[in-house]
Amino acid sequence: MKRVKLTVAYEGTNYCGWQVQPNGITIEEVLNRTLSELLREKIQVIGASRTDAGVHSLGNVAVFDTGTRIPAEKICYALNQRLPEDIAVQSSCQAPEDFHPRRCYSEKTYEYRILNRKIPVPTLRRDTYFYYRELNLEHMQKAAAFLVGEHDFRSFCSVKTSAEDTVRKILSCTVERSRDSIITIRVTGTGFLYNMVRIIAGTLISVGVGEFAPESLPEILQKKDRSAAGPTAPAHGLTMIGINYGGGN
Repeated sequence: MKRVKLTVAYEGTNYCGWQVQPNGITIEEVLNRTLSELLREKIQVIGASRTDAGVHSLGNVAVFDTGTRIPAEKICYALNQRLPEDIAVQSSCQAPEDFHPRRCYSEKTYEYRILNRKIPVPTLRRDTYFYYRELNLEHMQKAAAFLVGEHDFRSFCSVKTSAEDTVRKILSCTVERSRDSIITIRVTGTGFLYNMVRIIAGTLISVGVGEFAPESLPEILQKKDRSAAGPTAPAHGLTMIGINYGGGN
């Protein structure tokens, strides 16, 4: 047996998130089924990030164990011939037998994209949140800086979270505007709570329209109350960019 690591990109529009569930098709379900057919053995992948329904990825990570003779680095090519066009494995390689994508140190990066203009652009509708009210970029940048560091992010996670410990470490949080009217919120951290990045995005949007002052972010963190922060931004604006593991995994 060997453990194979996959780097998986997908457009999440047509899926009910990553994790297998009874109410709709998921990325994990498609990978399990397709790998099982390809390798002619029962395969169950373990994913690094259980992204929500409608969320996209350029670099989620999954592992599985297999007895196949196919070289690990060749599996991605055979797999992509069988996967739907909105899922593509970017690479495959053999990983150490004890490598688990959720149990070792990692740094995850997410981007939330906002199309900030008066008129929507249809070709951007699937992976960018259209927001017509003018956003103050400088205020959003000032607010984002307060989120960097280790904090209790209870105010920035869904009330449905099962996490008892809501302390997380944000390594960077930036807000930039491109010439095509897209504002990108980019967040890198060592771990995230349920809906955390989408709530950060919703709160920074609220700062951008003047509903919160940038300097109110420390107070929002201190309250440890979901109702203190802004709304949860829509899922389709969020993309997992990638995961960096320590130790070269």
